[in-house]
Amino acid sequence: MKKLLLAGTALAFFAAPLFSTTRYSTNPDECVDGVCFVPQYADDGRENYAIVSPVGYHDVPMISQAKRLDNLKGKTIALVGGSFMAPTTHNELKRCIEKEFPTAKIYMFDDIGQAGPYSVFGQTEKTKAFQERLKEFKVDAVIAGNCGCGLCTTKETGGSIAAEYIGIPTVTVAAPTFVAQVHSTGVNRGVPVLRTVEYPGAFASHSTDELKKNAREVLWPQIKTALTTQITKEEIAKYAPEGKRPAEEIIYYGNYDEIQEYMQINGWSDGLPVVPPTDEKIQEYLKFTGFKGSDVLGTFALAYRECTVYTVAANAVMAGVPPEFMPVCIAFVQGMNNGEWRKPLASTHGWTPFAWLNGPLARQLGIDNQQGMISEKANKALGRFIDLAMLNIGGYYVKENRMGSFGYLTPFTFSEDEEACALIGWEPYHVQHGFDLNANTITAGSALAWGNNITPATDDPEKIMNLMAFDITEKQQNGLGNTKPQVPRTVFITEYVAKDLAKEYKTKSDLEDALIETARRPLALRTYAHYWANTGSQQYKRRTFDQHYEMLKKDEAEQVKMTPTPEWYKPIITEDQIMTIATMNKGDTAFLVTGDANRNKVQVMPGGGFVTTEIKLPKNWNELVAPLGYEPIENFYLKANFNTDEGKKTDAESKSKKQPTAAKQGTRPQRLKRPLP
Repeated sequence: MKKLLLAGTALAFFAAPLFSTTRYSTNPDECVDGVCFVPQYADDGRENYAIVSPVGYHDVPMISQAKRLDNLKGKTIALVGGSFMAPTTHNELKRCIEKEFPTAKIYMFDDIGQAGPYSVFGQTEKTKAFQERLKEFKVDAVIAGNCGCGLCTTKETGGSIAAEYIGIPTVTVAAPTFVAQVHSTGVNRGVPVLRTVEYPGAFASHSTDELKKNAREVLWPQIKTALTTQITKEEIAKYAPEGKRPAEEIIYYGNYDEIQEYMQINGWSDGLPVVPPTDEKIQEYLKFTGFKGSDVLGTFALAYRECTVYTVAANAVMAGVPPEFMPVCIAFVQGMNNGEWRKPLASTHGWTPFAWLNGPLARQLGIDNQQGMISEKANKALGRFIDLAMLNIGGYYVKENRMGSFGYLTPFTFSEDEEACALIGWEPYHVQHGFDLNANTITAGSALAWGNNITPATDDPEKIMNLMAFDITEKQQNGLGNTKPQVPRTVFITEYVAKDLAKEYKTKSDLEDALIETARRPLALRTYAHYWANTGSQQYKRRTFDQHYEMLKKDEAEQVKMTPTPEWYKPIITEDQIMTIATMNKGDTAFLVTGDANRNKVQVMPGGGFVTTEIKLPKNWNELVAPLGYEPIENFYLKANFNTDEGKKTDAESKSKKQPTAAKQGTRPQRLKRPLP
């Protein structure tokens, strides 16, 4: 590989020297003040690119870990966690300890409790209580597990990390494909070496006898070694290398093909070709931000990397979004630390992140909300940026801490059709959440499903609502709705279906209330899914199906009650009333008027939580974008005409202002589309 050189010194990834501008020469041996020039063209005539890194600096200081134990004789050992058949494996490990070290004292799950995921931004009360119990019981070593899925690995390593922070040696049990996630979770939270032992296979697929045998013969020997072998400098260097790299430092130069290979080798690309992130290119992008490149936007999980505006621009360049999209990219990154949004993204179930825009900027930039919307060039480029931002800013790596069993769909973006909302009388999403109609926002969400939409063959609003309720009960988190009973969802509604619904449901909130009451799932179906397809452990070994049914029936979270039999079940259920659970909570569903206005479609996508961030534009925005062919953003403002008291008030106040009257007249402002570079 070729690297830009200081005289006699290679610029490694974490080196200190700084280049703010690429400088070229026809003589690659020419150096001035120790700076060697990069040849603009290679010998074969192909152009060279001098690139910067798109990765933020890891901002969590590493702790000094306690010395490992000399042996386990007479030691106090805690076996903590509980996921993925841990009651079986941990109890077998307890027997192994008692047999080989009879003077050892052992505490189990119920004695110590759980720490939960460990946060470097401030420990939860649960984590603090866990640490206090470890101190109270004078624990010498912790065995945590089992790590067999993306989210549970974060949870179970929380116990190990919490213990290491108070000087207690640990070891974490993980299935093979989750070992790397244990290591990265530890480093990202300041623990250089989080020792792991590898279980041979999928925990929940093994019989009780297999689990016990593997605990004895495979895990126990590894655990003894992990707890009694001192951590080496080589281990620390492997998992937590030292050093800090300035954002603008040029780290490599080469032709286009070599740049692609370099990005792939370093794990900075999503597998597709990227635009080389040169400093010259990045400086063009920074002009559209109102920020300095060195301005820090925050430290972002999962890798807890400090991210500057410069780093955002590097990833925007790579994704191929136009420079004027930078305010959108910055706003998306600012929302990335929201816990409700990012919490499920490492799961094995494959949550795919996406985002939508509201406000006049979406119309000005041509972010599509019509037929084929997520496949339009501008929308796809923004989706690509999300993918790269998660990789390089958040530190989400497939097979390391992003653990989708079958992978992930490509992130996508679109906008809500606010002109249609105004014609119908429904508030756009951002207005529902307290933003002004002509404010610009980006909302990030995540989805577990795509497609398989409804085509209501009726204009009866109640019948359409029932069809939506039917689909909502079928679209749960995870395979059969076997985890949380009520989950967030995003619902796309095309314009004419929304018009029909608005005859009966004057606001989106009215529609949501009707769906909460109607979209209920038979408790028997919920029990079957939760019993036989439980995400973590085999329930049939704990209780009978009828016992499980009664357990869920008493669980307040299920919101069980006797209700009229849902309309779509009446052909097969003869009872007038049955026990049902709630599948929706107020405020958890985003209803968006979007998609092909000339098609009767509704699409329900279960997923994770949402975060909405306001997009801030530079004061001279119109001056910046005018040379690119854009009309002033004010030309894309709308008036309010919503079926709410607040909406009517806003509409009345806007009459004295000179704004486009598209929403009142039933026409739409002309959208200016600009080809991507």
